[in-house]
Amino acid sequence: MEQIVKKLNWYYYGIMVLTLIVLSVFYYMFSKQMYTPLDPMSQLGTILQYAAIFITLIAIPLGLYLVKWTKPQTDEKYLEVATMRILMVGLTMPVGIAFFYLMGGHRPMMWLAAIGAIAWYFTKPTIGKMEKEMTPEDPNMPTY
Repeated sequence: MEQIVKKLNWYYYGIMVLTLIVLSVFYYMFSKQMYTPLDPMSQLGTILQYAAIFITLIAIPLGLYLVKWTKPQTDEKYLEVATMRILMVGLTMPVGIAFFYLMGGHRPMMWLAAIGAIAWYFTKPTIGKMEKEMTPEDPNMPTY
C-alpha cells in the first residue's frame, strides 16, 4: 500500500508543479506584454469562460466521486482510479490560472482555480484513505 501512495504522491505534487509552471509562464508573458489579453465580455472571452466553468463543474464532482463509484478491489485498479481522480480534479487549477491571464486578470477565472485547489486538497493520497476506499461496504449497515 505504501508503494501505491508514493506513486500517487508523484501525480499529486506533479499537479502543483504544473500549476506553478503555468502560473510562472503566463505571468511572465503577461508582464512582458507578449500577447494581447482577451476581452472577457467579447464573444470568445464569454465562450472561454463558459468552457472553464463547465470543465470545473463537471471534473471536480466526477473526479471526487470516481473512487466510490467504481469501488476498486485490487491495488492496480485503485492506482488507476485514484490517478484519474487526482488528474481530473487537479487540472482545473492550471486551466483556471491560464484563463485568468489570457483574459487579462479576469478575477472569476482565479476563483475557478481556487475552487480547483480546494478540491485538489481532498485528493491527497494517504494510506488510511486507501484502506477506507478499498474496504467493501457492509450491506447490513444502514445508510441514512
